[in-house]
Amino acid sequence: MRQVKNPFGLEIPHPATASVTKGITLTPDCLEDCRLTCYWGCSVQKLHEALQKHVYCFRIKTPQALEDALYSEYLYRQQYFIKKNDKEEKYCQLPEDAQVVDFGPVPRSRYPLVALLTLADEEDREIYDIISMVAVIHIPDESYRLPCRVLYQYLLLAQGQYHDLKQLFMSANSTAPYSSDTFPGEKSTNRSLLEKAGLAEDEPELHEENSKDCVVCQNGTVNWVLLPCRHTCLCDGCIKYFQQCPMCRQFVQESFPLCNKKEQDEDESAHISQDVLPERVS
Repeated sequence: MRQVKNPFGLEIPHPATASVTKGITLTPDCLEDCRLTCYWGCSVQKLHEALQKHVYCFRIKTPQALEDALYSEYLYRQQYFIKKNDKEEKYCQLPEDAQVVDFGPVPRSRYPLVALLTLADEEDREIYDIISMVAVIHIPDESYRLPCRVLYQYLLLAQGQYHDLKQLFMSANSTAPYSSDTFPGEKSTNRSLLEKAGLAEDEPELHEENSKDCVVCQNGTVNWVLLPCRHTCLCDGCIKYFQQCPMCRQFVQESFPLCNKKEQDEDESAHISQDVLPERVS
C-alpha cells in the first residue's frame, strides 16, 4: 500500500456570490510555496488533450507547460503567488474589455474557469509525487444558472499519471454535496441541470453513523482516504493495520491523510476550548 501526500488544496469560500460578470473568490491552501494560475474560457477539448499530453508527452508541472499544451486556447489568464500555509482569499475576475457575459448553452466548448496549482520551487517538484492540480470550476451566467462549484479536480503525478478526484464516502454525515447557502428546494433543480450537462453522478447512500470516529476503534478521528474505493473511515492509529478497506473489503492501492497531526491537534484543542465553560467567579 502506497501513501501519497497532496500538497494542494483549493476552496470556493463564497459560491453564492460568484458569477461570470462579478468574478469569483478562491482560497488556496498549500503545504509549500505555490502558484495559482486561473484560465478563463479555457477550451474543453484542449484541456483534455493537455491531460493526455501529461501522460504521453511531457509533464505539466508549470503554468507554461499547461499553456503550451492548451495552445493558448483560453480568453484570459491571472496568476498569484501563494505562500506556504497561507489561506488568503484570491479574487479572480474577467476584465471589462473582455465583454464576456456568458459562455453559451450546454454543451459548451469552453469551461468558465480552470484553476491550476503548481509548486513554485524546483526542489519541491522533485520531492512530491503530486506535482500539480487542475480544478475545473463552473461559474453561473445568464445561459446556465447552475450554482458555482468545482466540476472536476485532477491530481497530476510526476510519473505521468493523473487522478480524477471524486466525492469521498465518509462514515460520518458531514459530506453534504451542497453548500450551506443552497436551499433544499434547489437541489432537484441543480441535479437536473447537472444531468442535462452530463455531469451528474450517482449519489452515495447516506450511512447511519453520525460520528466522525474511526469505524474500527471507534475512538480516533477519521483522517485517511483509501483508494480506489474512496472510503474515508480510518484514523491515524488503525491505518497501518489494513490492506483492505474495512467497509467494502476492496484492496487498498493508495491512501492519503486529510490533515496532518499538527492540524488535528489544533482542531481538537479548539473544540475542547469551546466545550469548556468558564468558571463563575463569586
